[in-house]
Amino acid sequence: MTTARPNALLLLILLTLLAPTALAQELVVYTAKKIITMEPALPEADAVAVSDGRIVAVGTLESLQPWMTARETRIDDSLQDKILMPGFIDPHVHPTLPAILTQFPFLAPDSWSLPTGEFPGATDPRAYEARLKVLVAAHRDATVPFIAWGYHPLWHGEIYRKQLNDWFGDTPVMLWHRSFHELIGNDAAFELLGVTEEDTEGHHEIDWDRGHFWENGAMVLLPKMPFLFAPERYGRGMNNFLAMMHRGGVTTALDMGTGIFGNPEGEIAMVRQAAEGSEAPSRIIMTPIITDFLARGKTPQQAMAEIAQWRTQNSRRVLVDNHFKLMMDGAIFSGLSQVGPPGYIDGHVGQWMAPLDVTSAWAMAFWNAGYKLHAHTNGDLSAAAFIELLRKLQAQKTRPDHRFTLEHFAYSTEDQSRQLRALGAVVSANPYYHYILSDIYSELWLGPDRGSQMVRLGSLERHGVPFALHSDSPMAPLSPLTLAYNASNRVTINGTLSGPRERISLDAAMRAITIDAAWIMGWEDEIGSIRAGKKADFTVLESDPYAVGARGLKDIVIWGTVFEGELHPLQP
Repeated sequence: MTTARPNALLLLILLTLLAPTALAQELVVYTAKKIITMEPALPEADAVAVSDGRIVAVGTLESLQPWMTARETRIDDSLQDKILMPGFIDPHVHPTLPAILTQFPFLAPDSWSLPTGEFPGATDPRAYEARLKVLVAAHRDATVPFIAWGYHPLWHGEIYRKQLNDWFGDTPVMLWHRSFHELIGNDAAFELLGVTEEDTEGHHEIDWDRGHFWENGAMVLLPKMPFLFAPERYGRGMNNFLAMMHRGGVTTALDMGTGIFGNPEGEIAMVRQAAEGSEAPSRIIMTPIITDFLARGKTPQQAMAEIAQWRTQNSRRVLVDNHFKLMMDGAIFSGLSQVGPPGYIDGHVGQWMAPLDVTSAWAMAFWNAGYKLHAHTNGDLSAAAFIELLRKLQAQKTRPDHRFTLEHFAYSTEDQSRQLRALGAVVSANPYYHYILSDIYSELWLGPDRGSQMVRLGSLERHGVPFALHSDSPMAPLSPLTLAYNASNRVTINGTLSGPRERISLDAAMRAITIDAAWIMGWEDEIGSIRAGKKADFTVLESDPYAVGARGLKDIVIWGTVFEGELHPLQP
């Protein structure tokens, strides 16, 4: 009896040596025309081995031989003529917004290509009115108002309750502002929704006479619109969002506003149901937001307890991490960003989304608890408040690797870029703001000197501030290559080269949608580059971004993605 155990152990060792594949999952080796790893030590390869959702090795078929000899291996050469990059990352999206808005037609200054169809832009009042009337005439569902997203008065003229009444009479019509932060309706729409003047009393962000609801005032309307969240409608909308991610080559997205509609647990559950039910080739990381907890009268401690509970439901595709979002100033599209002297040309002023002392108190609580903080920050006055807040946080408790993220970065100064670098801040920027807003803001709101310098990413690159590019979907197309094109070319919607000194290099643009985006998120050990040990997430391209150059980025065709080792072509 005493000798049986060593003999059994010896037998097990021999079997393991002779048949190692019995203890390991199959190794799949993808070959490609070129693999761009975003790893400086091994920038290019033509083969990558994956197993159990992770990268095992990267290099050539020859360099992968030790692994291929030791493991049962399958070589997949279906990508032999493609370009592989790390799976694209969008570090600032809002899944529920496209899930709601794609239930309706888009009618904006810019054109949109969506899973639901093609929606050409309207850049002047006459074109907008004509297209709006066509769309309203085609509306058939009498149980909900006609709604179109994308209206903006700087392009489309002032259209409020009276104008909508004159145009459409008893037909319920609502315009959802291009910022998403504003809604406008006519009498018939408010009657259908059951909204009365009494509902609006005491809200300084509602103009009842004009039928205009904005920022926190818009939250008064949403409970009157339960059809937006009807499971079937919302499910279709969320599938649209997941399709947008796939079409853009995005394998990881960081939500930046869980709970903006007041039901964070329900929102997470609905996102998870859609993503898991469709086996979407992507992961979504949900980020709790301060305004949700303030609206529900919670304390920071109560908020953290809720967030801890949400984490217990984390899944492969939808999870809550240690991120928390603050809100500084108002929407850039609405002209509610806080800008410093000399202010806006027309004299209007921006707004703070919460009193700064309240924002500071919440920031300190979550900072001390070790959360990674993000702050919605658009104007240079707001950027100054962000910088001052970070100084206070560091003075109270030093965190060397905090990565406090300034989100959006619509307008700032060169001096602030240096200050951000000195404080160790990072930036998640939306370069599409410059594309769509620079010309018209230069003319009407900021002047050419400031308007041309919106989203000054060249400054960040010069000063060594880490930054990522995001869509803030649906504020920009959910297309990292489009964002990279915008940031590296700085050509506006009118074809104007604007603020050329703020262009970024091609390599910085590609890093900003891969490894630097992962750094901003704090996920650099998991995603963002192609190296052994990371998740096997790849974006499959028909062309090499470094070969076509900055001007060709937006025209690159995305073939599909690989998510955790599994191939997902766009066209089966």
